[in-house]
Amino acid sequence: MAADAEGASTARVRAALLAAGHEDTIVAFPEGTRTSEDAAAAVGCHVAQIAKSMIFRLRAGETARPILVLTSGANRVDAARIAATLGAAVKRADAAWVRDTTGFAIGGVSPVGLLTKPITLLDEDLMPLDPLWAAAGSSHHVFRTTAGDLVRLTGAKVVAVRQEGIS
Repeated sequence: MAADAEGASTARVRAALLAAGHEDTIVAFPEGTRTSEDAAAAVGCHVAQIAKSMIFRLRAGETARPILVLTSGANRVDAARIAATLGAAVKRADAAWVRDTTGFAIGGVSPVGLLTKPITLLDEDLMPLDPLWAAAGSSHHVFRTTAGDLVRLTGAKVVAVRQEGIS
C-alpha cells in the first residue's frame, strides 16, 4: 500500500474512533503488524490480545455483504460456526474484495472506518482480555481498546467463533 493511501486509511480510522468517543490510541510500528504474531511482538503483548479482523462474504440474493469477525489472534475462525450463527452460507473474502469493500488491505483491516458497514461478530474469547489491540488501517498501525469498546464501536454480536481443537 502506498504511504499516502496508508496515511488516509489510518486517518479514516482515527476519525471514526474520535467520532465514536474513543480515545486516539493509534500507535505506529515501522517493523510491521501485518500478522497477529507481528502485532503482538511489536506491542509487547500476548497474541491472544490481538483483535484480528477477518472478512467473510455473506451472499443474500445477488449481493454479497461483508461479515467482519473480530477474533483473538490466538484463534482460528470456524466458518461453519459463523454460517450457523448467521443462518446463511459464508465464505472467506479474497484480497481484492476486502480492499474494495472495506477500504483496507488485508493485514490492516480495522474494525472501524470501513467503507461498507459489515455484519460484525466478536469472538467471546476476547471478552476477558484487557487491553486489546486492533489494526488501525495499515499493516504498521494498531490501536489499544477493550472488548467492551469494540462491541460499542461496531455493534458486534458476541459469539463463539473459535475452531474447536485449535487455540
